[in-house]
Amino acid sequence: MKILVTVKRVEDYESKIKVKPDNTWIVTEGVNYRANPFDEIAVEEALRLRDANMPSEVVAVSIGSGTAQAEIRSALAMGADRGILVKHDGFLDSDAVARILVKVVEKEKPDLILMGKQAVDVDDNVCGQLLAEYLGYGQATFASKKESLESAEEKAKKPGLKLGADKKTMQVVREVDGGVETLELQLPAVVTVDLRLNIPRYASLPNIMKAKKKPIEEIAPGVDVSPKVKVVKVEAPPARAAGVKVPDVATLVQKLHDEAKVV
Repeated sequence: MKILVTVKRVEDYESKIKVKPDNTWIVTEGVNYRANPFDEIAVEEALRLRDANMPSEVVAVSIGSGTAQAEIRSALAMGADRGILVKHDGFLDSDAVARILVKVVEKEKPDLILMGKQAVDVDDNVCGQLLAEYLGYGQATFASKKESLESAEEKAKKPGLKLGADKKTMQVVREVDGGVETLELQLPAVVTVDLRLNIPRYASLPNIMKAKKKPIEEIAPGVDVSPKVKVVKVEAPPARAAGVKVPDVATLVQKLHDEAKVV
């Protein structure tokens, strides 16, 4: 089976983010970048599915400038077999990303597309749903994992997504209000993954060296990427007010009631 997994280049969430003086976007100079954490979980799940269902192939795809090769190399170092970089400089909204991925899927014809449920830079959480709609595929969002009594070592090897015996269906557990539900999908399908599905592995030094020799194909978008969504303004959150000490409980309750208005 062939698994296509997305790897987006995003600002490191531990970086100190500043807004540009003209409020058009953030200051990117000096900001560290990394692979989207949700996409790293998708890569890990793709590798577990591949290893449990050999022979299989994991293809990592990213969209962006040449610098996005670094995130693809990270996926290759984790164990992905090859990479695809869709070269594009500039802003892309989620709809454009989904339409670009449609072209990649039509070219690669994967059995399964795995994506992070959202990217931590813009938090749109719509790209996977749009892709499934454009392809006419079944979809499952927020894939999670049932708790089990297995050891940590056993859990680290097994995929959370369950492939059917005929390899034409897949069961996906997802979190809902008050519990979990299990969906069965006909393949090919699109699945977006959540935090508790797995813990991504660290790339070993030998695998990092091997990743340098793995192929990354560069292709053009192949579609009109004119955005349907425009960022009008970016603002920093208001500065937090300094805390105050109160002499007694009565004063605390009074401030919570009159000033904070939470009681």
